[in-house]
Amino acid sequence: MPHAFLRRAASALALAAFAAVPALSHAQAYPERPIKLVVPWPPGGATDALGRMLAQRLTERLGQTVIVDNKAGAGGNIGTAAFVREKPDGYTLLVATSSTNAANPHLYARLGFDPVKDFTPVAFVAEIPNILEVPKQSPYQSVRQLVDAAKAAPGKLNYGSGGVGSSQHLAGAMFKARTGVDILHIPYKGSGPAVSDLLAGQVDMMIDTGSLAQVQAGALRALAVASRQRLPALPNVPTFAEAGVSDMYASAWYGIVAPAGTPDDVVARLNRDINAITADPAMRQRMESMGAIVPAGQTPAEFGAFMRAEIDRYAGIVKLSGAKME
Repeated sequence: MPHAFLRRAASALALAAFAAVPALSHAQAYPERPIKLVVPWPPGGATDALGRMLAQRLTERLGQTVIVDNKAGAGGNIGTAAFVREKPDGYTLLVATSSTNAANPHLYARLGFDPVKDFTPVAFVAEIPNILEVPKQSPYQSVRQLVDAAKAAPGKLNYGSGGVGSSQHLAGAMFKARTGVDILHIPYKGSGPAVSDLLAGQVDMMIDTGSLAQVQAGALRALAVASRQRLPALPNVPTFAEAGVSDMYASAWYGIVAPAGTPDDVVARLNRDINAITADPAMRQRMESMGAIVPAGQTPAEFGAFMRAEIDRYAGIVKLSGAKME
């Protein structure tokens, strides 16, 4: 009887071990086919550029093609809402941003997704701080001069943005609240026309993420960066805190997420590879040349905590702006 029991126990253990092999082999084999990286914005912007840079390097590291899929519309909501319906198997990823995953939940009445429950955080990639810019012909050489002039003539100065609820609008509303100035918001249909009028001197100032090239060329003057540290691409430009304006943090951030329920081992693999890519000096230099700050590698849990904190923070920022898209 004891021998029969031992034989049955051994057989059961062997069967259990055999049953576990396919799952283990599958985990080790990921990825077995191409991966789709959804960019919820049109080609040509910073989100698309970062997504394509990351896709190229992930293709090299994973040994499978990572295909960029642009699904633009509704401030990033269309592509993001479609993404959360994808199978949570690691073969569809999303470039999440501060717009789609932090500001939009407070701007839009109908998102099509839950900003927390529908996502599995994978890795933080980069942030691109907003820069306070004035035309090269502007008389203002510092934030203090600009604030003093605005306070001396309430309502006279203005700032441009890419539209109501845009990152430039929210940053401008934050600047008004932090400094107590009364400046007029001029919304445009996109940041391109707003920057064009800024260059022509028809707009007094703008707090923007996409005008680094014009600053470096001398067409615009940068007075401060809205980050917690100086920008590698503009090392001589102070942060707002250094310029005397506290709690003025307005950066566009970018990270990779997967659908809710994606297996932990797949998330861990992707996190390791993405962190290795962003730590590579050549990749870091490319991102910094775009005006980005590249953080030290974060765990999925750390990135998830950051995303939740940003949702809470943007509730106050959107309230300051008074913006509502629907």
